Amino acid sequence: MQSIKTKLKVNNEQKTILAKHAGVARHAYNWGLATCITEYESTKKRPSAITLHKRLIAEVKSENPWYYEVSKCAPQQALRD
Repeated sequence: MQSIKTKLKVNNEQKTILAKHAGVARHAYNWGLATCITEYESTKKRPSAITLHKRLIAEVKSENPWYYEVSKCAPQQALRD
């Protein structure tokens, strides 16, 4: 078995962008988890990632403009996870 170790050399602007992506993904994951728990307790069914993403756009993105500073893929993948 072989592994490859890679070190990223990023400047301050790239560090900020990476931190924003991680923050949005963390927020979306936590929001999605809380939503899934609430939904399961009331209906005994878990919403799909697509349903969660639609609700995220409708409910959360309009209240949090910093979601628009990052790629749409960061919250989408967090909801899939």
